[in-house]
Order: sequence, then C-alpha cells, then structure tokens
Amino acid sequence: MNKLPTLEEIRRAPKVLLHDHLDGGLRPGTIIDLARECGHTLPTYDPDELAAWFRESADSGSLERYLETFAHTVGVMQTREALVRVAAECAEDLADDGVMYAEVRYAPEQHTSRGLSLDEVVEAVLEGFRLGSIGPDGTPRIRVGTLLTAMRHQARSMEIAELAVRYRDLGVVGFDIAGAEAGYPPTRHLDAFEYLQRENAHFTIHAGEGFGLPSIWQAIQWCGADRLGHGVRIIDDITVSDDGEAKLGRLAAYVRDKRIPLEMCPTSNVQTGAAPSIAEHPIGLLRRLYFRVTVNTDNRLMSGTSVSQEFARLVDAFGYDWDDLQWFTVNAMKSAFIPFDERLALINGVIKPGYAQMKWRA
Repeated sequence: MNKLPTLEEIRRAPKVLLHDHLDGGLRPGTIIDLARECGHTLPTYDPDELAAWFRESADSGSLERYLETFAHTVGVMQTREALVRVAAECAEDLADDGVMYAEVRYAPEQHTSRGLSLDEVVEAVLEGFRLGSIGPDGTPRIRVGTLLTAMRHQARSMEIAELAVRYRDLGVVGFDIAGAEAGYPPTRHLDAFEYLQRENAHFTIHAGEGFGLPSIWQAIQWCGADRLGHGVRIIDDITVSDDGEAKLGRLAAYVRDKRIPLEMCPTSNVQTGAAPSIAEHPIGLLRRLYFRVTVNTDNRLMSGTSVSQEFARLVDAFGYDWDDLQWFTVNAMKSAFIPFDERLALINGVIKPGYAQMKWRA
C-alpha cells in the first residue's frame, strides 16, 4: 500500500484555491511595516507575537469575534502602495505553496478611508497580483483572478456588482458577498444578483457558515449563486443512519445534483464554531457522497494555514491519498470563474500530469 502524502510532498503538487480573503492573508512583518508608515496601532510589533495574536484571537469559536481581527489588516490597507504590496506578496506566498490558480477576494469599499476611489482600489490590487505572479526569471508562476466582495450589512452591493462587471476583462473574475450571516440574508441584495445574472457574470455567496439551511436555500434559489462560500450547514439536510447510510433532504439533493461547488475551509470552520474539529468536519461525509467539494484557506493569517496544510490536515483526519487530493483539486478547477477551455487546459495540462507524477513517486 502506498504511503499517505506528506506536507512537503503536498506543497509540490499543483493546487487550486477558490476561497481566500486578501485581508486575511497578510504577512505579519508587512502589517508591522505598513502600520508604522500610517500610524496604525497594533497589539504588538514583534512578527512572531503578532502572528500568534491573530491565530489566538481568531480561535474563539465565534464568527463575529473572528471578523474583529480584520480591523488591523484592513486598517493598514488604505493606500495604493499598501494594496499593491499586499496583493503582490499574496501571489508570491500562494505560488510558493504550489498553488497554480487562485481566486482571491476582498471588499473594495473597505479600502477607501484614506481617499482611494473604488476603481483605484481595484486597479492597485490587480497591479499587485500582476507583479506577484511573475517569477524572478520573468515567467508566470501562478494565475490569480480576483473576486470583488460586497459586505452584507452595508448597502453598496449594486455598486460593487457594477464594479466587478466593469473590470471583468481585466482580472476580476466574479462577485461575492460576505460578513455576518445572521440577520443579513442574501435576499437583501437581490437587485445586485439579478443585475449580475443579466450581465452573464459569475458570483459566489457566503452561506451556510454562521447560519443554517435557510441561508443556503436563499443563496441558491432566490439569488442564483454559482458557488457557496463554505456551505458547511448543508449537513443539516443529511441524515445518516446507524449503518452509515445517508439520506439527503431536498435541498442537499439539489446541491449535489446540480454540482453546486462548496468552498470548504476546514481550519477556519473549526475556529468559527461551524465544525467541532477537522476529524468531525462535514467535508468527510460530503466527499464520500460526492458533493462538489473544494478545499480552501479562507484567511491564511488568522488560521495559520495554507492550502497544503489544509490538505495535510485532511490526510491526517481521513486518510486521504493522492487520488482524493487530485479529486478536490480538479473539483476546484472545474468550479473556477474562468472560461471552460482555460479550465480544461489547466486540468489536463497541469493538474492531472502533476498528480500522476506525485503518485508515481509515492
């Protein structure tokens, strides 16, 4: 029997990331540099201590408390120079982890407190990703598309949706809506979703993380989401008998039948209380039932994680092998918001050969 993939081996395998927040993945040293430049006060100015502070603050079991940590990252991302640097370093860090395609999301409206316009924010981030995607030898190391996020407790979703459409041929691949779910249903932003559908634009909705099945149902059946951000609570519509047989409710069956992608973020879900542990995370059952499951980081700084580490934790918890990791990766590439022919080329030209090599070495 072949041995299970190790973290070091997983780092070398080609990976795809669909759910990663730009303001949740900064390098601690960069936060300190930018805070000193703009006068933002931090809990500590030691990089190791700051990294630990973010992880501990996020490890509270509360989504609301988890979201509070972003005051410090967003606080230092208010100038063009800061946004370019953060985006470039994000691309570099993902490429160093073996990610070959990523969709990174952020909320432009949160980066205008020092006078940047929404367009200037988007252009700065796109420039940063362009710079960070190129290796020292001038060849591309990673492809990064951006998702523009609207905040569900604000009233700017139509404005952000129009922004996403305006920049969709320049590197913005889709739209997202995020923030605390309870009390802020996605149907409050129905006009933005209807506009995006009329414009043939792609969008994902954070749903089924901090709130249950009604949030998922609204995101899909009212708003028309292409993908679900997290979607963990779909498990509430699945009953497993003592003999292990699973019975799907109508919503769960619809999600599986329609191959609606679930952007699962295991470590983050444990931190926010959406799952009790990695070993008890619904991803195990959903993978067994062949839902369109993808594996993601959510916020690399707050969770102290990477795509490779997420995979390694799943290997430890569920005994996944290279075939499982390839399955998750192909799922993610199939679900990306870029044209079909480009997705197919990456699956057949990069992902499958890459995993074939990893399996051969094992």
